[in-house]
Amino acid sequence: MRWIDVPPVWLIAFAVAAWMQAKYLSFGLSLESGFTDLLSGALIGGGILMAVLAVVEFRRHQTTVIPHETPSSMVQSGIYKRSRNPIYVGDVLILAGLVLRFDAVLSLVLVPVFVWVLERRFILPEENRLRRTFRADFARYERKTRRWI
Repeated sequence: MRWIDVPPVWLIAFAVAAWMQAKYLSFGLSLESGFTDLLSGALIGGGILMAVLAVVEFRRHQTTVIPHETPSSMVQSGIYKRSRNPIYVGDVLILAGLVLRFDAVLSLVLVPVFVWVLERRFILPEENRLRRTFRADFARYERKTRRWI
């Protein structure tokens, strides 16, 4: 069951909920325009790019990308100089882009709910593991690098 509790599964679940809302409960609400199409593409593309850059850094440092595992090294380079959680930022951008792409106006509320789930379910436990494993290094990193952006 543990393999189900990973951020991509949560992202898919939230995206499916948004799609279903757009398809079955739209109530005639719409944000559809050329601008929202462009914005949704930029959000999805930017989210994918952030996640890929983050995974590349993990691979370069030969540490795990799995949220529930203890990392063998602390990554502070590349995209991790700007955000402690670029994969999660990418996931949020992808969800926001999909909500716009699906024209699921009511599902815009899912974006902050998704942020809350990511923070409670993954980020806080990960940061606690990093704090226990890397102590002073993580404390310095935490002071100089924001959690999100």
